[in-house]
Amino acid sequence: MHHSAPFTIPEIRGFIPDKIKPWILFVFFIIYQFSGGIYMVAVSEMSGSLALMHEDILMAGYTSLVGLGLTFTIMLRLKFCFSTRTSLITTASGLIICNLIAMHTHSVPVLVAVCFVAGIFRMWGTFTCNSNIQLWVTPKRDMAVWFVYIQVCIQGFIYLAGLTTIYISFLTKWEYMHWFIIGALLSLILITLVAFRHYRHMPKLPLFGIDWMGALLWGTTIICAIFILNYGDYYDWYQSTEIWMGTIFGISALVLNLWRASFVRHPYIANNTWLFRPVWLTFLLFIVVEILISPSGYFERIYTEVILGYDALHLVSLNWVVVIGTMIGAFFSYRVFTLRKWKYKTMTLIGFSLLVGYLLVMYFIIDYNLPKEMLFLPILLRGMAYIIIAITFIAALTKVPFSNFWQSLTVQSFISASCGALVGEAFLKQVFKITMRKNEMLLGANLDNVNPLATHIPLDVLFGKLHQQAMIVSMKEIYGWLCILGILCLLAFLMRESSLRPKSFHPKFSTLRRTVKHELKIDKILKGD
Repeated sequence: MHHSAPFTIPEIRGFIPDKIKPWILFVFFIIYQFSGGIYMVAVSEMSGSLALMHEDILMAGYTSLVGLGLTFTIMLRLKFCFSTRTSLITTASGLIICNLIAMHTHSVPVLVAVCFVAGIFRMWGTFTCNSNIQLWVTPKRDMAVWFVYIQVCIQGFIYLAGLTTIYISFLTKWEYMHWFIIGALLSLILITLVAFRHYRHMPKLPLFGIDWMGALLWGTTIICAIFILNYGDYYDWYQSTEIWMGTIFGISALVLNLWRASFVRHPYIANNTWLFRPVWLTFLLFIVVEILISPSGYFERIYTEVILGYDALHLVSLNWVVVIGTMIGAFFSYRVFTLRKWKYKTMTLIGFSLLVGYLLVMYFIIDYNLPKEMLFLPILLRGMAYIIIAITFIAALTKVPFSNFWQSLTVQSFISASCGALVGEAFLKQVFKITMRKNEMLLGANLDNVNPLATHIPLDVLFGKLHQQAMIVSMKEIYGWLCILGILCLLAFLMRESSLRPKSFHPKFSTLRRTVKHELKIDKILKGD
């Protein structure tokens, strides 16, 4: 009878007990998740201290996610080229340098470039840690279990990092978050030097044959998309030369990349990767998800700060509710998706239902004097919805052939990590502007010298109240439209799932023509008789 050997990590020296070894790498994983070039929750403090615009800090933050996503394609090559010890020391040292530069630079191009490199180091270090403890998490290499673990850790640590950053910034200064991470990375390097040894499972595989030009072009395309979506409102979209130039550069890089991929022997992302149904379908559905969830980053901030008057600490404390929702959604996915093997379509339907629930609750409860506790339910539903959808969509990529699997992860990261939030926010900002303008005109139509309210209330107070009322009405209206969009998506899923759905909504015109000709022929025969 075959007995599997106990789990061990030969990269770690023998004087450390086997039970502690995976926990060391798990702690390293947490450090990498907390690290980065900048921390976007401290964008207000950073922009004031570094004399940069709000959009500049966001540009750098989202660029780091581009570097993170592009690394998916070459993760296995990095794994087989460098030992665990070398990878940990290299990535931690690189992140320390990136944090030091990000704290002191006042140049936007330098900050963007540093954050891009930091994203690469962050993903490289994360994969190095997780690849060594995969059999500890799931001894059978069940990818459904693995993706639940990955998503719950990533989503949970994102919000915990935001909480840590805000608390440190509130108690001291935003720079101390960087110093805290630098200290953690130095500890990681010290432990690696002492506890790890150079060990290889197989001969070294050099970084040969990688399409670096393709990686550069894909990075250029996504960074141009981020530039357009991030600075579009600031530059008044296509009324400015900057947005036109960003669009031209982005489209040129995309067309050149797709053309190169048609004849390059090993393109960075093969063109046929986009043709697999799990890839393009999850890509499109993620765009819909980001539009539906976009109020969480834009409306909730305006509503809680401007109307309810919450400070940064009260606002970030809601992240604890998101973390709880993430844990509940991950546990639910583990029970029904991993263990009971529910279908992808069923899980997607559940995730979208929770997302619509979040929008409906916000539509009905939004008001001037809303207690903070009333926000717990919709935020909890949002956290559950997103983790369920994220787990389902990344697990769907396992249907892609292994030769394209890692490329498909990069493709999905383009929208799920890099551009998705900006797509939703840019869409929401434009709709909100139009709706605000309309509602201010409607609500202020009767505020003239004849109206007694306009004569007894100071103009600044009157128009301030008008602006707030238009803001509330506009938010409620847009929440309503998003609810309708979500319900339409649910109906489409239900029609797709239902066994009672018709085979066709409308017969072909050729069928109609043949039917009519057949009836006319019968009529002529009957008249002749």
